[in-house]
Amino acid sequence: MELLEVRNLKTYFKTQKGMVKAVDDVSCSLSYGKVLGLVGESGCGKTTTALSIANLLPPEGRIVGGEVLLEGEDLMGLSAGKLRKKRWKEVSIVFQGAMNALNPVMKVGLQIAEVLMLHDKLTYEQAMIRTKELFKLVEIDEERVNQYPHEFSGGMKQRAMIAMALACNPKIIIGDEPTTALDVMVQAQILNLLEKLKNEINMGLILITHDLSVLGEICDDVAVMYAGKIVEKGKVEDIFENHQHPYTYKLMNAFPNIYGERKLSDSIPGNPPNLLEPPSGCRFHPRCEFADERCKTKEPMLAEVGHRHFAACHYGGVFK
Repeated sequence: MELLEVRNLKTYFKTQKGMVKAVDDVSCSLSYGKVLGLVGESGCGKTTTALSIANLLPPEGRIVGGEVLLEGEDLMGLSAGKLRKKRWKEVSIVFQGAMNALNPVMKVGLQIAEVLMLHDKLTYEQAMIRTKELFKLVEIDEERVNQYPHEFSGGMKQRAMIAMALACNPKIIIGDEPTTALDVMVQAQILNLLEKLKNEINMGLILITHDLSVLGEICDDVAVMYAGKIVEKGKVEDIFENHQHPYTYKLMNAFPNIYGERKLSDSIPGNPPNLLEPPSGCRFHPRCEFADERCKTKEPMLAEVGHRHFAACHYGGVFK
């Protein structure tokens, strides 16, 4: 049994102009002790997928279909009260820019201890002992529990947020761009920390990013999202070395390669579509130089193109 299975998830947002199909029929899975990367341009549905898994959508968002199975239990069928108990204890999120979410006038250790007192019903003394253990786990000196956020560097604040996410021993952590706004050396430290924690406590990790180098560093499996849909998914080595969808191909070419010929990276022409009225057929066809009439009229389904490797393209691989 998989740790997490997302089946045919559909999440729409109600706006004054109509329904935005932010996540439209997305399916993916996560195994124990593995890392699933969600990659794609801004606005492709990565964060909405994560918020849907934890059922933390804003008021205008609504899950209109699909299942989210955590160890076989469908989270969509739970009451609001039962879902609240699942958060932090079973599914935690490190939000984008989370290092700026710390209360500036409250000691960092106390902010983490509050989570433990609320969810695990620990006393203040017990919570502070656990907080010091968490600080050591994420490689922060335990003596810093009584310091304020302004006394922490950016990387330390991000590690503190990871410690908060780990506080209740969740089975899954969702990292939404956890290395954004950090310098390259600190990014590497955060990724190494996440990989170490994954191996030590056998948790599952969903990593949302648009940085392909992050995928290659830590992920086991990758799902490539475009316009609310997964257009390709498979093992990380297949996505990098044997990609079968034109969008994945374009993403790879848009990323600089320090080992290949020295040249400017290619950009992807055009813009992502308006999800109020997504294009007919393949949603990528207006930006795809390989598209023909079939791509414009018939939507391609995810089809197996290799072992545990799927792509939604009528002409998978032949465009290269």
